[in-house]
Order: sequence, then structure tokens, then C-alpha cells
Amino acid sequence: MFEANSDIGDVLKKGWVTFDSVNMKYTVAGGGENMWFVKDAFHYVWKKASRDLSISSEINFLGTGGNAHRKAGLIIRQNLDPDSPYADAVLHGDGLTSMQYREVKGGPTREIQANIRRPRSIKIQKEGNYVFMSVAPDKGKFRSAGGSFRIRFEEPFFIGLGVCSHDNTALEKAVFSNVEITSDSKADSGGSLLESTLETISIESKDRKAVYTAANFIEGAFWPGDGEHIFFSNNGHLYTLPKAGGNPELYDTGALTHLGSSNGFSPDRRQLAVSNYVGEHQSIIYLVPAKGGEPRLLTPNASSWWHSWSPDGTTILFAGTRNNNVDIYSIPAQGGDETRLTTQPGIDDGPEFSPDGTYIYFNSERSGSSQIWRMKPDGSSQEQITFDGYSNWFPHVSPDGKWIAFLSYEKDVKGHPANQDVMLRLLPTAGGDIEVLAKPFGGQGTFDVNSWAPDSKNLAFISFRLIHK
Repeated sequence: MFEANSDIGDVLKKGWVTFDSVNMKYTVAGGGENMWFVKDAFHYVWKKASRDLSISSEINFLGTGGNAHRKAGLIIRQNLDPDSPYADAVLHGDGLTSMQYREVKGGPTREIQANIRRPRSIKIQKEGNYVFMSVAPDKGKFRSAGGSFRIRFEEPFFIGLGVCSHDNTALEKAVFSNVEITSDSKADSGGSLLESTLETISIESKDRKAVYTAANFIEGAFWPGDGEHIFFSNNGHLYTLPKAGGNPELYDTGALTHLGSSNGFSPDRRQLAVSNYVGEHQSIIYLVPAKGGEPRLLTPNASSWWHSWSPDGTTILFAGTRNNNVDIYSIPAQGGDETRLTTQPGIDDGPEFSPDGTYIYFNSERSGSSQIWRMKPDGSSQEQITFDGYSNWFPHVSPDGKWIAFLSYEKDVKGHPANQDVMLRLLPTAGGDIEVLAKPFGGQGTFDVNSWAPDSKNLAFISFRLIHK
């Protein structure tokens, strides 16, 4: 089913392919130092393609030993240049299964590690400007490996099988069986299924890991002080799971069973602030003892959405809708009167204390589009700190105070709706260039509350996928 095969990049040992027409298996041998960084070296069996499609196969290495990072996988490339934009779904020699991609020619390679190792079969799927990976652990159906990324391929592009030895002096072999290329163009039946993936991303490498995938809507991931667990909301309840993945466990919030996405522990982890629905798009804030117990109402006025504790745990920040205007308020954690900190028309949202308590960061539409601002804890000295062509929401400051991560929409998007092309971006608090961390499909629920790991090296977020029926 392929047109040709060739070595890509600087390969010391020439690769090759054989086809067993009886058993319908391809054996591919490939050398090359790596498929990573800004250029690749491997053997590629390919054909030209266009439109939306997928390619799937069972993949098995021949022989034992070899480099643990050797790769065999399914690859979509813009061209045959070693620094071409590409996306792949690969099995590594040590069992790691991941999607890799280079968004632009000569750019860096990034990775999304799957939440399963050594699957029986792998599939990579191009759908519009997104690429997804699925896995089949046994002879059963494919299921999502979690996560996706946005990359644009000009037609025609290349699709096929690849092997890289990760050792330019060696030649590694892999068998691809039950290879199938399928056109994924579908008539829109008017309905779709939602899939959610809780992911973590390394600030240094920008590599991602799919921690947990759900066939429904989950939201509001946050990483409490122990650093070992990640929390998220699902269908009005709060769940926790180990940061490496596993089965979520229900977290007890007593009689409160209509939680939204804005929840978080106090600095001493003795109390949990939750935003609980009391009507459509209407929320009020409760404090729940971390070890269980009766919730205590903090803000009787709807709608109120929790966003931050002060570093000393004495003050809570929330976004409140009063008289049809969304503003930022503070309130003592022990209870008392709320204090309005912003008074501009329009939406001021996402307030969060800096780790040292010096500033409150927030997003505001007062300049025409939503941008990141900051102010003193008493509401004074309000100043804008992002000035760009995007709509920026929910600034989250790293525990070490060095970074502000935030969610960006296209400029013409109003509010923070779901099911959008968004970006996670990173700004040094001391000022400097903004860099892109990830380009997921998401929006509401993706990055609503502070989800930094305690060591400031990783972030958690939730990406989504609409699967058309």
C-alpha cells in the first residue's frame, strides 16, 4: 500500500523494507542517531496522502537488546527533509509509547507520553489541524491514548512506517502487521462525543504526559501541596488520583455535590474552598474541612467563584457577579463582609495572590480584550502586564514566583467558552518574552485554577476532543 521507501537524514547504515504478501507484514530495518530535536535520521516507508485519515498497525521489534530509545512507529510528514514538520505515534524499545511532533520546519520536537506502555496496536489519526493517538492493549478496540496537538499539514503530505535505531552504528528491525490506512472523512450527523484528558507538562522541555482520560467532561485540575496527587471535578464531584495516573477516587465534600471547576486547598491544607452550583451558572463558596465534616458557607451571594487563598490563609479571593457586572472581591476566610477590589465595567476575573502576597494577578476586559493585569491586595495600583493579539485568561503564578502561566484564546473569542483552539502560555514575572507551552483544544475547564506542581517544574491541565458520531 506504499509508494516507496528511503532513508531520511544522515544514516550510516542503509535501511530497507520487505513485504510478506502471505501474512501481510512489513519488516522495516532502520538506522539513524535519533528522531528528535531539530532533525531526524531513520528509515521511512511512505506514500503521499491528503485529507483526514488514520494509519494503524501492530508493531513488534525483532531481537532483544539495542538502545532503549529505539523507535518504530506510524509517521505523518510534510516532506522527506530531515527537519520536516511531522507527527508520529511510536513505540520505544523500553515500552514507552508516545506522540512526537515538530510543528514547524527546523523547530524542536515535542512529545505527549501515552498512559499505557507496550500496546498491541497503535493508531495515529489526522483530523483537521489536530493529531490524535489511539492504542489497543490487546485484540480489542482502539481507545484514546490521551492528549492531542495542533499542527497544520499542507496537501499532499506523507504517511507511512518508520524505524530509528537511536544508534547510528546499528540497524534495528521491526515488524508491522495488520497495517491499515483509513479515510476518516465523515458526514456530520449533528452530534459528537466529548473526551477529556488530564495532562501534565514540563516547563523546561515542554513535553507532556497523558495522566488520565475520561469519556465525559472533567475540569478544574489542581495540584495540592503534597505534590503526589492531582484533583479534578467531574459531574459535580471532586476526585483525586496519583500524579503518575491510575484510578480516580472520590473526595468527600459532604452534602456539596454540585461543584464547579474552581476549588482549592488552603496553604496549610486544613480547609478546602469549593464553588458549588445553586442554579444555572450560579455558584456560592463553601469551606469544607480537609478531613471531612460539615461545610461552612462563606459567600451567600450568587454568583461567587473561588480563585485563591492568601499565602497566610486568612483571605480568599473570588470573582463575583453583582448587578450584572463581574468583579474581583476579597473576604476573610473566617467569614465577614466581602470587599470589592475592581470597579471597571465588564469582566474582571481569575484573581490570584502572588506567593509572597505582594500582588493579585487577574484578567480584565477593560482595555477592549481580556488581558492579564495585577494590583496590590487592597485593589490599588492596577496595571496591565500583557498587550497582545489574544484574549488572555486565568493567570496562575508558580510557587517560586518566577512564572505566570495563563490561557489564551483568539482575540475575537468572548468570555472563556469551551471547545476552542487555545494555548497555554508562560510569562516571566520579571518581564520578558511570552512562550507557548501547548496548543490544546479546550477552554472552559482547561486551566481555571492554579495547577502548578509544588516544585514549579510542571503544570496540570485538561484538554478535550469532540468525536463526531
